[in-house]
Amino acid sequence: MDTTEAFVGLDCVDCGERFEPSEATGRCPDCGGILDPAYDLDRVDLSRSDLADRPFESMWRYRELLPFTREAAVTMDEGATQLVECPTLAEEMGVDRVLIKDEGRNPTGTFKDRGATVAVTAANEAGATDVALASAGNAGQAASAYAARADLDSHVFLPSRANFVTKAMVNVHGGDLTVVGGRIGDAGEAFEEALAENEGWHPVQTFVTPYRHDGKKTMVYELLEQMDWETPDAVVYPTGGGVGLVGMHKGAKEFRDLGLVDDLVPMYAAQSEGCAPVVRAVEEGRDVHEAWGNPDTICGGIEIPDPGASPLILDAIRESGGGAVATTDDEILEAAVAVAARAGVEMGASCAAAASGAWGLAERGEFGPDDTVVLLNTGAGNKDADVLRSHLMSEGV
Repeated sequence: MDTTEAFVGLDCVDCGERFEPSEATGRCPDCGGILDPAYDLDRVDLSRSDLADRPFESMWRYRELLPFTREAAVTMDEGATQLVECPTLAEEMGVDRVLIKDEGRNPTGTFKDRGATVAVTAANEAGATDVALASAGNAGQAASAYAARADLDSHVFLPSRANFVTKAMVNVHGGDLTVVGGRIGDAGEAFEEALAENEGWHPVQTFVTPYRHDGKKTMVYELLEQMDWETPDAVVYPTGGGVGLVGMHKGAKEFRDLGLVDDLVPMYAAQSEGCAPVVRAVEEGRDVHEAWGNPDTICGGIEIPDPGASPLILDAIRESGGGAVATTDDEILEAAVAVAARAGVEMGASCAAAASGAWGLAERGEFGPDDTVVLLNTGAGNKDADVLRSHLMSEGV
């Protein structure tokens, strides 16, 4: 495998064992725990001036802190997304600044591309011929796109409620699409059954592959650079499986340990009231969530009733000094419309939980008048145009 100098292996977050990347392509071989790419930061020679001299054109500009070399990467120059200033939203929330990190500008329209580039690169380096996953939608589209670029076959399992765009684009990218009746859990079960029957498939499932959260940590690298190395007072992140939140917290710790910044980035999880296991765990002071019994939200991208990595999510929230908030579906959809109408940024329906959550946090006094609040827009609004337009029509617009 064409790995970088500082990448020293895969550490199990449960049993602590370390494995060579060629030894493990999924979960921990010993205990089944989540594997996390580990780096010897003493081998990383990276300064603010080094980064300032590099073009801001791809997340692979942070090559020293990624597992595989830029030359090996299966990439479409994902990342390097804009940080959009939103003064009207800041005034409404009563804070100094509101910024939107707009991940809708990635190649397939969501932040899932950051995870896909690293996960598919790992599969390619391992000599895989097929990648496979279950997804709520966007991750499946991203995986099929990057698999196509690497000349790999992809097998994607989506729930029937996934939007038309993601289903269509999996097919357009040449992916083998299986639509499963029900929700993400049903798609996951079908994927597991198929995976057991196809030993040659390389899984790129959330927190099964060790690499998707590692790619997503680059969002916080970019954010800190774009803010001239000032740490925001809050990053509000629409949370389902929590891959991006966990990844960003890891990235913030790496930048702190390298001396590039002094403080961690406070991470806030935003969920729908119809499926809020992380929020409930935070409010009850738990170290692990309890599965949400009857999920009921239009926000399919964050409807994850049983997030397997909740200990990592909860650790990230507490260690960073963040928090959690849940709002109603109506509030989330209204927030998406409000951001588009007053700031021009198109947020996906699930993504708008970040905006709705930020308004909710502001109303309960979580932010001060001098604070800088960053909303993570994880995907483009045009993927959910029908949902957002239907919301407007329901209000007589």
